[in-house]
Amino acid sequence: MKKTLTTTFAVYFHLKIASEKDGKMPIYARITVNGKRIELSARNLIEPFHWDKKRGAAKPLNDSYKKLNNFLEQTRSSYFECYREMCLQKLEITTENFKKEYFGYNCDEYTLLKLINYHNIDMKELISWGTMKNYHTTQKYLEKFLREKMKREDIPLDKINYKFIVDFEYYLKTYIPTDHQKRIGNNGIMKHMERFKKMINMALKNEWMEKNPFKAYKLKFIKFERGYLTESELKNLEEKNFTIERLQNVMDLFIFSCYTGLSYIDAIHLTPSNIVTGIDGERWINTQRRKTNISVKVPVLPKASEIIDKYSNDPRCQSDESLLPRISNQKLNSYLKEIADLCNIKKNLTFHLARHTFATTITLSNGVPIESVSKMLGHSKISTTQIYAKVIERKLSEDMHKLKEKLSVKYNQMQKM
Repeated sequence: MKKTLTTTFAVYFHLKIASEKDGKMPIYARITVNGKRIELSARNLIEPFHWDKKRGAAKPLNDSYKKLNNFLEQTRSSYFECYREMCLQKLEITTENFKKEYFGYNCDEYTLLKLINYHNIDMKELISWGTMKNYHTTQKYLEKFLREKMKREDIPLDKINYKFIVDFEYYLKTYIPTDHQKRIGNNGIMKHMERFKKMINMALKNEWMEKNPFKAYKLKFIKFERGYLTESELKNLEEKNFTIERLQNVMDLFIFSCYTGLSYIDAIHLTPSNIVTGIDGERWINTQRRKTNISVKVPVLPKASEIIDKYSNDPRCQSDESLLPRISNQKLNSYLKEIADLCNIKKNLTFHLARHTFATTITLSNGVPIESVSKMLGHSKISTTQIYAKVIERKLSEDMHKLKEKLSVKYNQMQKM
């Protein structure tokens, strides 16, 4: 239907206060067409004190918030571009028609595969390549489930219900891979369900679905005890010197993480500007977790300080403007396996093990309060950090059991005297 062009169109970004989660609020775009409004999710969260309400943008305190503002401006431009296209085609511009044109199809055409494609295209610039790769794997299983069990190529979103959810979970549990022998474990299945749930939440936020099929569904992760290096194992690594440069670089990166708790992606992207002077006059690392955008401040312990100084004049670091040598995660973990063999470490030595070692051996075992450890690790919930505390409690129990045995021996000896 073609009508007279609309005369007013405005876009304003704001925080949805009612949806606060872990101290952050979701950003929404309020689009006004001739006085009528629609709300569209901007698919980002931010702490309220980092939000400039008047400007409808983040306070650009660091690169992460600058990128967020760039994304919001690109999104705003895409809204106006859609509006201009509708004007050129002399289409009736209403809030509902705008939403249909912007998302590319009518409400009655919303399907699961269109949702997945929309998610993967729209989120491509917001999440890492590794995470996006996992979403593509979940997509593969959803497509196989539709073909093999439901005998169809696609399904409308309004036909996805609780039964669809549990049937998909059962399919994953009973799926026998043809390219490798092991079936998907419980936590692997739950990660697929978690990603599927996030895509459904996107559809709900965009009002493509009325009912949430995941409302009664509970993710059932099995908690495993996190591995870590003991003091003696860590000392064994620290005292080892390699003549092969690539192994020594990897060893230094690993030990650096053991004394800072930084993940691979956060450690590898550190620059000299991330080293600041704290209120105690000492060196601190001031950065932001790329996974969650949570600010992290960690005091630089002596061992980590030695490694920083070691590479301060390294030509590779100067060229990359990085604090430490950069190496791919895949190569790094491959070399760690080699290091484990050379150092007679029987544990599965991965870079993430260093983060667990910082939490257990370096901090909690030495009496650092769990609240402080949680902040240094950049956890949004202290319950995540408590997993490490349970490890410490078990170690304490084992130590006390050994003490009881020693005391029992001494007591028996005294009784015989």
